[in-house]
Amino acid sequence: MSALPEGVTRETWQGIDVLQVETPFSTARVSLQGGQVLSFVPAGSDDLLWLSPTSAMPPNAIRGGVPVCWPYFGRQGQPDGVPQHGHARTSRWPLTDAKREADGSVVLKLALPLRDGVPLELVQTVHVGRDLRQSLDTVHRGESAVTLTQALHTYFRVADATQVRVTGLDGLRYADKFDGGTHMHAGDWTLHDPRDPGRSDRIYTGTGHRFDLVDPAGGRRIRLDTFGSRSLVVWNPGEAGAAAIADLPDDGWRSFVCLEAANAGEDAIELEPGQRHRLSHVISAAPL
Repeated sequence: MSALPEGVTRETWQGIDVLQVETPFSTARVSLQGGQVLSFVPAGSDDLLWLSPTSAMPPNAIRGGVPVCWPYFGRQGQPDGVPQHGHARTSRWPLTDAKREADGSVVLKLALPLRDGVPLELVQTVHVGRDLRQSLDTVHRGESAVTLTQALHTYFRVADATQVRVTGLDGLRYADKFDGGTHMHAGDWTLHDPRDPGRSDRIYTGTGHRFDLVDPAGGRRIRLDTFGSRSLVVWNPGEAGAAAIADLPDDGWRSFVCLEAANAGEDAIELEPGQRHRLSHVISAAPL
């Protein structure tokens, strides 16, 4: 498409093509490389998303914002040697539609080009307004059943991850990547969990759809509502893990917590030919 609605401009940021969005309620930045929301700033607030200041740039994946993990999460069900989290986050997404709604909100649609050997079509919708809404619509265009895993791998900006707590997980089972075991969670999530303190790489299963990230040092509560998903990934590499990640500052782990609307682990999606699936989330914030 050529013409853009009021409030949407094409710009170059850090050498990559982005869409800058301005509404009466918020601003956002969306990278066409990776189809990745890099920033969402509600009026009168700081950015809700965190972007690594040392992130690699395309053709590598961008660390931060909301990477799209698709058509698989991690390397679940895949052979050795495939790219981590699939090709969506390193592919260029053409913009197929953009419109400004009556209240000034902006809706963008981006379509991931079909890839040889992957019989799935993916369209992402990004709604920028009072909140940030994203959806991933997958349609199976092939001739035999396929298994889909995916995630909106959101990096939430926090003032101090060691003070953060996340509600909505009490009593849920989770698979822990660090020990390969399954455990039961009690209370709110924090980095002070005595079973595995200072880090987190968990897939919670059988979840509801509302989670609150409470950031007392930042004076705000970030709300994540998820749909089309029964799993939530909670990730923070901690101090030792951050030191081993090249595009993450050694102290960067203190500035984010990843809460990821996902279909992963036990929550894989089986699609028959012609079937479709939508994974979506809504992000909003309020002062404490």
